[in-house]
Amino acid sequence: MDSAYGDLGRPPLHEGALQRALVRDGGLWREIRVVDETGSTNADLAARAAEGAPEGTVLATELQTAGRGRQGRTWAAPPRSGLAFSMLMRPRVPVQRLGWAPLLTGVAVAAAVRRMTAWSQTGDRFLGDREDTAVDARLKWPNDVLVGDRKLAGILVEKVEDGIVIGVGLNVGLREDELPVPTATSLAIEGAPLSDRAPLLRAILREFATWYREWTALDGDPETSGLRTAYRDLCTTLGREVRVEMPGGRRLTGTARDVDGTGRLVVEGAAGENAISAGDVVHVR
Repeated sequence: MDSAYGDLGRPPLHEGALQRALVRDGGLWREIRVVDETGSTNADLAARAAEGAPEGTVLATELQTAGRGRQGRTWAAPPRSGLAFSMLMRPRVPVQRLGWAPLLTGVAVAAAVRRMTAWSQTGDRFLGDREDTAVDARLKWPNDVLVGDRKLAGILVEKVEDGIVIGVGLNVGLREDELPVPTATSLAIEGAPLSDRAPLLRAILREFATWYREWTALDGDPETSGLRTAYRDLCTTLGREVRVEMPGGRRLTGTARDVDGTGRLVVEGAAGENAISAGDVVHVR
């Protein structure tokens, strides 16, 4: 890998600074590690889970060479052009509510992006969740963060040992000629002046910790924790005509009406409503 300071527009992450900012007695985060390069942070953290790593372990990398998405899709990006990190969680919630884990992560990522880009846009004050946020990050069920119809980030949740590993890949400084596909985007392309990824990573982890602790404290209930409301408010899939490619080659078309109590997408088709727990969703134009 080239020098971490070879591209001053893409500064490196500093493990020690992240540890000092995020690891606190009684807090969710127990360890933050940053490696220069790895194949997959999810795979590495799954191996650490098998060795007994605690909940709240985070692994980030400057370059991921074998990043994986849903259904084994691979993706790659230039060093330090995005955030690629994984979190080890052991949520004590009913198994039927674990479907909310990727949706919770999406809420945390989208909320952090909206807040941080609003701050950066003004430079002098925090705008919070105002509608004129610089990057209008929204969610596509079940695991994508979009700006308009272009993908800004992806989330992959995998079962490991007695817990789950949640991977996040977020495009930060990618330029148009570096995009893996034309349907992707980045914060830089969307006009957010965020070259330093560390504040954004801290914001995402803090947002995630707030939602996760509330959700788990309430036995994974998406209603009383407010998670379902927050997700529906950000989900651009709802109300859209969709095509869902499901396991086994099945296909369903209809209107996405809701997300139910277990995190399934409710699609109204010709034969009535169907609750979908897994599948690739295409927003039909």
